[in-house]
Amino acid sequence: MIQIVIADSNHLIRSGLNAVLSQYADFEIVGEAASEAQMLDMVKHFHPNIVLIDFAARDFTIDAIQRCHRISPETRLIAITGEQNGVTIVSALRAGVTSYIKTDCDVHEIVDSIRETHEGGRFFCGQILEAIRRESIDVKDLELGDFSCEPVAISERELEVIKLIAEGYTNNEIAVKLFLSPHTVNTHRKNIMHKLGLNNTAAIVLYAVKMDLVRPNKFLFSPSN
Repeated sequence: MIQIVIADSNHLIRSGLNAVLSQYADFEIVGEAASEAQMLDMVKHFHPNIVLIDFAARDFTIDAIQRCHRISPETRLIAITGEQNGVTIVSALRAGVTSYIKTDCDVHEIVDSIRETHEGGRFFCGQILEAIRRESIDVKDLELGDFSCEPVAISERELEVIKLIAEGYTNNEIAVKLFLSPHTVNTHRKNIMHKLGLNNTAAIVLYAVKMDLVRPNKFLFSPSN
């Protein structure tokens, strides 16, 4: 069971997220926080696995991220905000946010971000990566931040996606195999290409071969592929 605190000053957003996420058997909403102070009290009391936080909302600040980590280092934070510039996004990641999505992401992407983050990975929706890319900010530089934070790396789920791409599977076929939505698979593909500095599927295949994730063979390099 993944215990979750929803932290946002907007009652409708909190209620909506609670109603949607409560439908999933592996999620337990242990609290809703309308302010930074309420969130920190809940973190201290429950030590939840995940905090979904809009640090840009009224009665919240970006400092809440580090304060949460000091109270409960094992708790992982997922930022879920509206449109933000790249600098604000990277500042949140440097402060200790593990994953970052937008409030207008679809439900499947929000659900996948929670599960991926709980499993130890990092999740960035395509819109967030695009905002960072527009301002020419390298996500890999996050490890230089003041707050201790794991550098961006290829997660186990992303390695699975890389292998399946290299084996010739489409996004829809990968979605079926990994029990994900096609949209989330597409987001993983974008994340992989951004992190590795790759431009196309062929480059992903070559990376997979180089890293010995798959074996080079006729299928991978046939003219039809």
